[in-house]
Amino acid sequence: MKNYNVCIVGVGAVGTEMIRLLKRHHFPASSITILARSERDEVIDGETYRVNVASPEAFEDMDVAFFAGTEGAKGASQTLGWEAVKRGCVVIDNGDDFRMDDRVPLVVPEINPEALRKHQGLIANPNCSTIIALMALGPIHRAVGIKRLVACTYQAVSGSGAGAVAELEEQARAWAAGKEAPELKAYPHPIAFNVLAQIGGCKDDSGYTSEEQKMKKETHKILGDPSIRITTTCVRVPVINGHSEALHLELHKPLSPDEARALLAEAPGVRVEDDLANARYPMPIEASGVEEVLVGRIRRDDSVENGLALFVAGDNLWKGAAQNAIQIAEKMIEMNLL
Repeated sequence: MKNYNVCIVGVGAVGTEMIRLLKRHHFPASSITILARSERDEVIDGETYRVNVASPEAFEDMDVAFFAGTEGAKGASQTLGWEAVKRGCVVIDNGDDFRMDDRVPLVVPEINPEALRKHQGLIANPNCSTIIALMALGPIHRAVGIKRLVACTYQAVSGSGAGAVAELEEQARAWAAGKEAPELKAYPHPIAFNVLAQIGGCKDDSGYTSEEQKMKKETHKILGDPSIRITTTCVRVPVINGHSEALHLELHKPLSPDEARALLAEAPGVRVEDDLANARYPMPIEASGVEEVLVGRIRRDDSVENGLALFVAGDNLWKGAAQNAIQIAEKMIEMNLL
């Protein structure tokens, strides 16, 4: 098997998980180089890694580059993504700069791997909440077609980076100790023991945040069906890691809960956890550190014809980001595209 020179741009929450998952997946890397804004050493799981300055020249002789920026972060891929491609490096970008670019495939390997054949050197990783939802929705759409989707998300603070995780922990400790809450940094309101009905900004007068608009646009692109009517509400919750989502579907054809369970039980990357009588359903605490997306609470939605409701949970740093990016590279190797 061919080995590849791999580089990771950014060594925050997602970049760190990329390093761990490259090892966990035994990715055929002959070398792993970390690039960031400043030169330094980083210790990950007891191993010291040298971090070099990211520059166009740093991608010489690299085969694949994972741009690991936190969701919504700007800069690295805009500045260096196509520069890396010019030097013969395949770029897999976790950021949102190029997701809706017609030149760039937006890929969940279990859902639309065929899109990789059209790549021009740069492939985009979808938004974390989109990936986790589509792991369940993709098989259903293929089977019976989705006419309408109502999605409500419950998103962990790790999606905002390490600073947000630290802020939740600090606020919780302060509350438990009866102390004054620390200064707000990551969010405009306290996140401990609270929920924030805003993820991202509002770029127009629609009333939808950028996170909510991403889910709609990305779902259309990945499934290749812009006719699906989609509405979303994205909420930040005081959970360290693991996004959860309530999904309500109107389908083109009937699909019973039992049929949906059987379909999803066979879907790659999905694990059905659906036993309400014994309190078994997807939870972020069980999805964190797990490669599969958990699916449960599968039931009829009698408010619409051919309605189906379900609940999903997945690790937003793994399947929602680092893991999906690595699986894209693995799928490209399998398809002789890398």
